Order: sequence, then structure tokens, then C-alpha cells
Amino acid sequence: MKKFTQDSLLDVIGELFSDEISIAVSNMQEYVYYRPSKRVDLKIKPGDAVKKGTIAHKALATKQKASEFIDREVFGVPYHGMAVPFEHEGELHGCVMAIYPSFTEGKSVVTVKSPDGWKPIPFVEVKYLEVKDRKTLVHAEGFSGTNKNSLQQFEYLLPRDSFIRCHRSFIVNVHHIEEIYPDTHSTFVLMMNNGERIPVSQSYSSYFRKLLAF
Repeated sequence: MKKFTQDSLLDVIGELFSDEISIAVSNMQEYVYYRPSKRVDLKIKPGDAVKKGTIAHKALATKQKASEFIDREVFGVPYHGMAVPFEHEGELHGCVMAIYPSFTEGKSVVTVKSPDGWKPIPFVEVKYLEVKDRKTLVHAEGFSGTNKNSLQQFEYLLPRDSFIRCHRSFIVNVHHIEEIYPDTHSTFVLMMNNGERIPVSQSYSSYFRKLLAF
């Protein structure tokens, strides 16, 4: 059997975890491995320094497992993280970190810009969101409006049991999908119950199928 490289072994271990979770490994000063998830990506690259205020930094400083919420000021997105330091021959060498998306509770509407002001749309009525001409559009039955948040921010704000990112430009409410059609190169097209057709890109197709179990 060929010898596993560190990255290939960590990739295999990462497959054991949910697609919701990103995995990072650091030594005492910098990250040496990063596997982003579809839900949360801190844009870490191997060689990036371990920043003060992160879960990894706290685990290394205290030499103990750290688990808490980190706000968006550190990496630009909020997240929940858990970091566990590891030793070799009694000496601290680094830590392994699991990164979970942070979900905002207590809010059940998306507020969009209307011609005369703003309109709160309940989550259940939102059919899909898209980015078009650098604007985020929120589509409901008979109404569409803009919102200042990016799709990445909406991934953390919207309830994950209803909304799924299916494309770099689209998030859909699964309760408004009428039917799913196969398309070229292992991709799909979603027929929404308002007649709109939404693409599922190749980079999201496996994740999409796993969440919808088909």
C-alpha cells in the first residue's frame, strides 16, 4: 500500500464529517491544512498565521479544548468553532479545529426593498434568492425585491432545513421545488412552483443530492 500523505489522510477523515463542517489543522504558528464546507468557508490557506481571537489561538494559548462563537470581525463571517490541541512526545505541536456555521435565531422574515419602502417577507414565502448584476434579489410569489446581504451571509441567516445553496448565484427554498430534472455533467435543473427554472451547478450537485437524499 502506498504511503498516505498528510493531506490525503485528512481529506479522508474529513469525509466522515458533515458537509456543514469545515476542518482546519495548525501548528504553533500557522495553518497547515484546511478543508472548507459548503456552508461556511473562512478562506483559510495553508501558511496563514493563526490569528489572535480565533478558536485555534485560544486552544494553543490555554493548551485546552476551546469551543465558542466567534463573530464576523475575525474572518468576515460568524461561526461556531471547536479546537483541540495535540501533543507529540509531551510537547504541544498544534491543534485541529472544526468550524460550524452560525445560525441567527429569532428572526423569521427577510426584509427587502420595495418601490415605496421595505417589505418583510416570511421565510416560508421566499421561493429563492439570486445574485444578479451584483445585487441580491429575493423572490416570493408575485413579488421580488433587493436585500443588502450577500448570498454567503444569507447562508448563515436562513434556516438550513428549508434553504439550500445550489449554485454560486442561487439559494432555493426546498419547499417550493416542484420537480428536479437531470442536466448535463451530473448537474440538475430545479422546476420551482412558480414556473422558474433554477440550475444546480456541478460544484453543489453532490452536496444538494446528499441533503435531499436522492
